[in-house]
Amino acid sequence: MAGSIVNRESFLSNIATQLGRAPKTQLTKPVWQYQPQDRVLKDATKDELVAVLEQQCKNINTNMIVTTTANLATDLQKVVEQYGGRSVITWQDERYENYGLSPFMHTKWPQEDIELYVWDETQPAENIRQAEKANIGITISEMTLAESGTAVLFSDKHKGRSVSFLPEKSIILIPKSTIVPRITQAARWISQKVQNGERIASCINFITGPSNSADIEMILIVGVHGPIKATYIVIEDQ
Repeated sequence: MAGSIVNRESFLSNIATQLGRAPKTQLTKPVWQYQPQDRVLKDATKDELVAVLEQQCKNINTNMIVTTTANLATDLQKVVEQYGGRSVITWQDERYENYGLSPFMHTKWPQEDIELYVWDETQPAENIRQAEKANIGITISEMTLAESGTAVLFSDKHKGRSVSFLPEKSIILIPKSTIVPRITQAARWISQKVQNGERIASCINFITGPSNSADIEMILIVGVHGPIKATYIVIEDQ
């Protein structure tokens, strides 16, 4: 349910009075002379951004492979097998069909010994139970930040955020077309959607590899509060 704003002007007027100045009725957005955030990797090609992403993945303890749509199913199965198989949880997402993965995500996994569960909006408690016991969670990035190695995931009723948080391992599919230099572009893209009146996800997750923490004596520990391993599969979709 959308909220409503009441008594806004009187509230702001009271604050201005307490500060000893007249209320401002209109603000002008400043124009900055220098905008270094836009210069980082500004002219990089998609191939160059993939290379930056690959290098950053080494820094964040994340495996990365590059594949084509034709080879995606085979490469995905290989990663699942390397992670020990057993059980997979994933979203209800029409993009899987675009990548030739529909049979995997809507019926059963090709290997009989691997259990598949697809997020079901009508079964909230079961969704969490399945995510907690799953060995592998598979999701798709909306936008990917090369500089930091960050995947941006949009949650909705068909795409539970628990799929990327609760399983032991995480596989994130990254369309090459979604790769941008850094968070500057992601923030601008999301802001533009809001300004256009588009309905966006209630939860947007910026995920940078497997979970980790260096809170104790600045010693990095991987796999503290989420997936202990992560693989990005970059799909050549251009």
